[in-house]
Amino acid sequence: MMLELSVRHAVTPWGNWARCYQGVLFTRRGDPIAGSRLLHTSLNDLPETALSIQYTFFTAELASALGDIGEIEEGLAAIARALARSERNEEGWCFAELLRIKGELLLLKGELGAAEAGNHFRQSLDFAHRQGALSWELRAATSLARLLRNQGQAAHAKALLQRVYGRFTEGFGTADLITARRVLDELDDAADA
Repeated sequence: MMLELSVRHAVTPWGNWARCYQGVLFTRRGDPIAGSRLLHTSLNDLPETALSIQYTFFTAELASALGDIGEIEEGLAAIARALARSERNEEGWCFAELLRIKGELLLLKGELGAAEAGNHFRQSLDFAHRQGALSWELRAATSLARLLRNQGQAAHAKALLQRVYGRFTEGFGTADLITARRVLDELDDAADA
């Protein structure tokens, strides 16, 4: 609807914003190639000031999509831009998620990135907790729990993730809570094995 209205009323920046959201949807629905292309094109067509704080978020989503298609260095460059912009403009609302995405990209580099990724997940978790951003905290805890599980620390991973997951009272059908529940179930299975 946003795209249709932006075309009908010739509001180009809003059309680019709508295409950014489409790019995010493509990526989250399993087509990160189309998503990254659409995000890249739409962000390039906009001055950074056009979307204000959304520009940082969309840059982070581009970084994540690039990681999904194996373009790790490009993803790291994009998340570095998003982090720098967030700090420069004091856009703290998504800073925890930016740190988590950087950690996920570092993990894609293999064992060499695991320690640094863990540090980013911990920083993300701490920042989200201090900010009271429970959803960002859940994402960070899920990422860190997966890393800890893969490092043979399943009990620690489960305790960490359960502590955050247990604070939710609703939204159990959302993607993040479903993912967290799946990781907790995998951790239960690992403990039973």
